[in-house]
Amino acid sequence: MKRAAMALLANRISPPNLSIMQDEGWSVGRVRTELLSGLTVALALVPEAVAFAFVAGVHPLVGLYAAFMVGLITALIGGRPGMISGATGALAVVMVALVAEHGVEYLFATVILMGILQVIAGVMHWGKFIRLVPHPVMLGFVNGLAIVIFLAQLTQFKVPGTGGAEWLSGASLYMMLGLVGLTMLIIWGTPKVTSVIPAPLAGIGIVAILVIALGLDVPRVGDMASIEGGLPSFHNPFGTGEGLYGTMLAPFTFETFQIILPYAVILAAIGLIESLLTLNLVGEITGKRGGASQECIAQGASNIVTGFFGGMGGCAMIGQSMINVKSGGRTRIAGITAALFLLLFIVVASPLIEQIPLAALVGVMFMVVIGTFAWNSFKVMTKVPPMDAFVIVLVTVVTVMTDLAIAVVVGVIVSALAYAWNNARRIHARTRESVSDKGAKVYEIEGPLFFGSTDGFIELFDVQGDPERVIVDFANSRVVDQSALQAIEALAAKYEEAGKTIVLRHLSRDCHQLLSKAGHLMVDSDDDPEYALAVDYSVKTGVLGGH
Repeated sequence: MKRAAMALLANRISPPNLSIMQDEGWSVGRVRTELLSGLTVALALVPEAVAFAFVAGVHPLVGLYAAFMVGLITALIGGRPGMISGATGALAVVMVALVAEHGVEYLFATVILMGILQVIAGVMHWGKFIRLVPHPVMLGFVNGLAIVIFLAQLTQFKVPGTGGAEWLSGASLYMMLGLVGLTMLIIWGTPKVTSVIPAPLAGIGIVAILVIALGLDVPRVGDMASIEGGLPSFHNPFGTGEGLYGTMLAPFTFETFQIILPYAVILAAIGLIESLLTLNLVGEITGKRGGASQECIAQGASNIVTGFFGGMGGCAMIGQSMINVKSGGRTRIAGITAALFLLLFIVVASPLIEQIPLAALVGVMFMVVIGTFAWNSFKVMTKVPPMDAFVIVLVTVVTVMTDLAIAVVVGVIVSALAYAWNNARRIHARTRESVSDKGAKVYEIEGPLFFGSTDGFIELFDVQGDPERVIVDFANSRVVDQSALQAIEALAAKYEEAGKTIVLRHLSRDCHQLLSKAGHLMVDSDDDPEYALAVDYSVKTGVLGGH
């Protein structure tokens, strides 16, 4: 049963209809698929970037610049081909407070510092700590983000220009729902007819042509960027003639650093967590591994560049990454193409992009939600331990209610505490009389000895009732940390006070060398294991420290 549960959990995030595609080589068909996939992603990036710019309280160009530059740089040097990066809502909700209080100039400086911190994380190989995120946390992360993506699309069902105060109703609502449903139907049916055109692109194209040809009055991409009457042209909206450092960056002072540092740390953490979890998710689908440190450096470099050029920064986007993967994008060509198409839209094609109905994009994102949500998690939760099922639900709820970074931290902490508690209960001992040492009592310890099990370890011994000589055998145990060493030393002190001798067997050599310094213990070195324990003991102070 346990193996079956682990097998289910190992396959936890394989979305339906997103099977791993084998590398087809650099054929004409592969290049065509990559280019069309990039075009599909670019079409979805435009309204997302504009929407997240509004969330952050900045000009739409700030979001579009970020989507282009972050997407291009991470596509070129990122750790996982197939991933898409750009302006994201997870970062926007943090930025809004900074922009409201200090202005957009401080946002750009914050993004630059955020990028520097991410590069440092990559150089120091801190990205590998994403391995500490347990599988249930990953599963909750995927489900939570799927729900967040779904909820984000609901804003498109509100009347443009009302600030989200009014919902569509009557014929407008029915028309919106009908076009969304039609888009989803086209995306579902296209692979059954042809694989030449990516299904999401077919959905967007057919619905857009239908709306334009029939002159249907429905919300379109241009309605999202009502500032200046539509998508802005390619120019600097923050100043005229004062240059990059004149109006776009905050003063280079220590006071500025104090203001932006807390925001930069939070943004860097959220960006890296979301990017690395997306990296793992895309890796599960494409069969790729590694690249965490490279992804950290790529994300940092892209944010440094976009900060200097007036972008709001960004990170990996799970929704667009799923669109890319589902459309067949597996190489860097798709990500580069998406960024270049986006730039083309900004420079010359904004009037055309404005005509795309939002219903088509909502339909694409709804299909992404269906593909992203791990529907088998309901089955998994009936097979795995109750605590793992609880963590899945907890991370999902916290992701929806707060943000990704908090959800992952909460999930890791709860999982770690559950693991520590389960291991703390495993400590026990079997007692027998020594054959070679007549009159001696042998305690055969089983289970790990660490900070969580030290109290249980001490309770195993009957100091007053034991004979003059006691042997503690750690052959089936493992001394893990300094708390364990302190517990052994405390036990030795109790036996010494009682006028009895204690002998330790099968400890690692560095352990019994450290313990022998106190002078309480006789250590039998025969057959001691070779594993190391990274702790030290101070005889003078009786305090354990790093070794």
